[in-house]
Amino acid sequence: MKRVCNVWIRTSLIKKIGIGVVVGLILGLLVPNFTGLSLLGKLFVGGLKAIAPLLVFALVSQAISHQKKGQETNMKLIIALYLFGTFAAALVAVLTTYLFPLSLVLNTPAKTEFSPPQGVGEVFQTLLLKLVDNPINALATANYIGVLFWALVFGFALKAASKETKHLIKTAAEVTSQIVVWIINLAPIGIMSLVFSAISENGIGVLSDYAFLILVLVGTMVFVALVVNPLIAFLVMRQNPYPLVFKCLRESGVTAFFTRSSAANIPVNMQLCKNLGLSKETYSVSIPLGATINMGGAAITINVLTLAAVNTFGIPVDFLTALLLSLIAAVSACGASGVAGGSLLLIPVACSLFGISNDLAMQVVGVGFIVGVIQDSCETALNSSTDVLFTAIAEKAFWKQEKA
Repeated sequence: MKRVCNVWIRTSLIKKIGIGVVVGLILGLLVPNFTGLSLLGKLFVGGLKAIAPLLVFALVSQAISHQKKGQETNMKLIIALYLFGTFAAALVAVLTTYLFPLSLVLNTPAKTEFSPPQGVGEVFQTLLLKLVDNPINALATANYIGVLFWALVFGFALKAASKETKHLIKTAAEVTSQIVVWIINLAPIGIMSLVFSAISENGIGVLSDYAFLILVLVGTMVFVALVVNPLIAFLVMRQNPYPLVFKCLRESGVTAFFTRSSAANIPVNMQLCKNLGLSKETYSVSIPLGATINMGGAAITINVLTLAAVNTFGIPVDFLTALLLSLIAAVSACGASGVAGGSLLLIPVACSLFGISNDLAMQVVGVGFIVGVIQDSCETALNSSTDVLFTAIAEKAFWKQEKA
């Protein structure tokens, strides 16, 4: 037993997670009624979600308070990459639907308690109002735009604080980071439980009726992850991007796939950035910001399902309209975190561009919820892993400029 424990301790976290996936799959098929196992996954995701707002606030305020005058953070380039990457993903989704036309059977009304926003303006109004949310409420509700805003305010205010106070803030950030490490080390058990829940509750064949739609959605996201993002990374770094791309997908994308929560994956991403040797002053801001505005996966979901509805109703779409749709999808996706229900509830905004009524658009949302078991997992994996990728390539580009 001691030898087994020693081998397990020496095994890398990714291999442990792989073992957890396999065990969860087997248990889900063999003992689907063992529902008590699902609790472990809920505890794991709950722990990550609970610590993430505190981690963001502690690290950002600490990083800003200790920032030296004139210090570079590469945030302009990172934000530009976030926005361009989201638009590029939306455009790829349009091209995919031209190559593989989709149609939907819309005979089931959407069963959702949410109501969609009335337009892009409402999406961003909600997002901006979250900036000035009560800081305690922002921490309690995981409102990351509000958490980031107040962390920046506190950070700038702490610049004038004494060395003892700054040291206390730094200690708080280090303690929070250590708690994150403890929780992340429980990932194999948590992910095993999440896989078990997915298999035992839904079965393997539950999504067979929507196989082609899922294939187009997932295929587009894979193409963006393995072709579009590496191309952007190569243009910025001027070196082979795939080792970094695969590392981000393996160490960030895998956990995001199973937790299906960008918020829960913020601690994982920050730990990965630390392991990559990136600047804390940069990633402590860029990672939570990316969880809010870097939404390539969401843009793909919005465009694919919207154009599937357009094709179902026989509405012609010219290239300029498709380009406008990509822009709307990208802008809307950046505000997805400010809307209850995420990317799916932004589909009616895009459908309105083609005159599709809200009732019909909500039926499309209903289809989205059905395929959400796979769609949401892949979408979160793409979004979250790209946060780390774009943060890393921006810093690596800066390193090359310094050496030059």
